[in-house]
Amino acid sequence: MAEGDNNSGYRLAAETASLEEQLQGWGEVILMTDKVLRWERAWFPLALMSVVSFSFLMVYYLDPSVLSGVSCLVMFLCLADYLVPALAPRIFGSNKWTTEQQQRFHEICSNLVKSRRRIVGWWKRLFTLKEEKPKMYFMTMIFSLAVVAWIGQQVHNLFLTYLIVSFLLLFPGLNQHGIITKYVGMAKREINKLLKHKEKKN
Repeated sequence: MAEGDNNSGYRLAAETASLEEQLQGWGEVILMTDKVLRWERAWFPLALMSVVSFSFLMVYYLDPSVLSGVSCLVMFLCLADYLVPALAPRIFGSNKWTTEQQQRFHEICSNLVKSRRRIVGWWKRLFTLKEEKPKMYFMTMIFSLAVVAWIGQQVHNLFLTYLIVSFLLLFPGLNQHGIITKYVGMAKREINKLLKHKEKKN
């Protein structure tokens, strides 16, 4: 067991180091993005939502085709991949890179690797469920996809995408400031009250 944990730890460290090396040119941008997503300043959420809202308003106004939208997105990513590593040190100043920043960069890369492992683990468990309990897998997938299809039919696709992107971008800040924990706790208490109330009636 201990040997397995050590091997897993070594693999995690190796994957983290490899990711750090790949993202080294994006270090300053990643740290700045991390500060914005975690709401280190009070006006960061407002600025974040303003940028997201403006971007989606432009997409709604221009109404590009799927092919044009995908092409523009990939073109933007290619330009960013080329320009950011070259311009970031000049803008942020690579000589200001501190031990604290390096440690935070390491934590971010480690969290990304752990998140990737969780996603792969969920994907493997899904296929395990398919092999071991095919009926349950089939019913779960059909029901889940039917619900998603119904939601997509009721809500405009661009607005739904806007809500999803907004939630994903706000989630780190909501989690960092304990807002999600607070409301999840409130929901649990209300559910427990309802269950106790029903038990008393019975």
